Order: sequence, then structure tokens, then C-alpha cells
Amino acid sequence: MDQKVLVLNGDYTAITLCSVQKAFVLLFLDKAEMIAKSEHGTLRTISQAYPKPSIIRLQRYVRVPYKGIALSRHNIMKRDHFECQYCGSTKNLTLDHVLPRSRGGESSWTNLLTACARCNHAKGHRTPHEAGLTIRQQPKKPTLSGFLKLSAGTIDQNWHDYLN
Repeated sequence: MDQKVLVLNGDYTAITLCSVQKAFVLLFLDKAEMIAKSEHGTLRTISQAYPKPSIIRLQRYVRVPYKGIALSRHNIMKRDHFECQYCGSTKNLTLDHVLPRSRGGESSWTNLLTACARCNHAKGHRTPHEAGLTIRQQPKKPTLSGFLKLSAGTIDQNWHDYLN
């Protein structure tokens, strides 16, 4: 039951992921319709079996004010796959400003990346170029669909049409 369900708005745009339990409640209350069934099992009550949802669509269009993906420590590490962007390590992770704050660098999606403590300390108050470090993947602001893919872990084949 720890699978995720893709939630589409009334106009078939992806808006979020939810748990199978939440999706089933929305379906049961007729607040959503099932677009695609999961191939992994069924939901059972005492007297009936229901297909497990993979994609649901809300019956009514919900106006969602898109504020973007929150800039947070966890979201930056998730974007960078929880590995150091200099050496690839997954231990002792911290955040690093590409252009150091001491030189006017901002805390933004394009200036923050995940770094291990060793690489961050070696870089110090220098740019990666000055410290002789190369960035594996340039930091950029993730898209909503890309971030939903990261959040889901494993992606159901049915989702590809809606997340591209």
C-alpha cells in the first residue's frame, strides 16, 4: 500500500501524487475517476475486490496556484539524487553554494547543490573552478513533472503520457 497514485486535474494535467488509500477514498466518494489501474494487486473489503488505482482524475477542475517547488534542503538533495555533485559520495551530505555567499552568491536552485563535507571543506570560499573541482550536473530548477518523477521512486508505465 506504499505505492503512489498520480492525480490529474480536471483538464488531465498532473498536479500531485497521493497514496493508494487517499486515491481510493476520492474514487469512492465520486470526487475522482480512475484513468488507469495498477497491475500490482487489488484492494479488498469484506465483500468486494476493487482494482488498485494508478492514475486518477479529479471530477472538477481545481485551481491550483502554482508557486513552484519549494527551495529546501531536502528538495535540493532529492534533485541531486542524494549524492555529492563533486565526487559522487553519499555520506556526510551538506549543501554548497557554487558561488560562495561571501562573494554575493544567493541561495537559489541554480546556485545550491549537494556536496559531501569533505568536498565542501576543500572548496572553501572559492568557486569550483578555482578549487579544481568539476560539477557532475549543473544545478537547475526542477520542473513539476520532473520532480513528481523523482518523488515517486518507481514510475508506473501509465504515467509517461501525463508527465512528459
